[in-house]
Amino acid sequence: MQIEVGLLHNFCEVIGCPRTGEAALVDPAFEVDRLLAEVRRRGWRVTTIFLTHTHDDHVAGLDEAAALTGAVVRCHPLEVAAAQSLAPRVAAVADGEEVTIGRGRVRAIFAPGHTPGCVCWFVAEPAAIVTGDVLFVGSCGRAGDVEAMVDTLQRRLGALPEETRVYPGHDYGKTPTSTLGYEFATNPGLRADTPAAFRKLMQRR
Repeated sequence: MQIEVGLLHNFCEVIGCPRTGEAALVDPAFEVDRLLAEVRRRGWRVTTIFLTHTHDDHVAGLDEAAALTGAVVRCHPLEVAAAQSLAPRVAAVADGEEVTIGRGRVRAIFAPGHTPGCVCWFVAEPAAIVTGDVLFVGSCGRAGDVEAMVDTLQRRLGALPEETRVYPGHDYGKTPTSTLGYEFATNPGLRADTPAAFRKLMQRR
């Protein structure tokens, strides 16, 4: 479930298991009361909070969400210290680690480039990925490390099924979601498949 929150066109995702009612929030940025009201409406309970990264516009509501749910926050090892300043229960994840949510699993895919500690969160059935600021619909995030960003986009995301549904961290595109197949065919950030081409694209932006 994707919900737009705040004034910066942020998306927050709720990943829930309808069989058990266990759920996770991704990047609780703003309007935490609204997010949790939707969770309660569905009869779910939040046990986990996933972070794609700890830029302020993605964790502005983390302290409130952690306090109200008691959930474990899971993030990249490089983001643990920042998360611990906002939440008492924080656990680092490894690349490829799977976290159980009810009867489903969510896999951490390290995705450096926007920041060194970015993580994309992948669900296999049905295939979906929460990309934070790594990949938007029709564009991608700013790259602090161009080589790492291109590797993340081309190799790491490129290895996933083309039907994978993309859930970005902001509503910057023509549609709220897309698929990896469509993005690889049309997104300039993915078509710029070398560091040199990616730098040229960023300069034009």
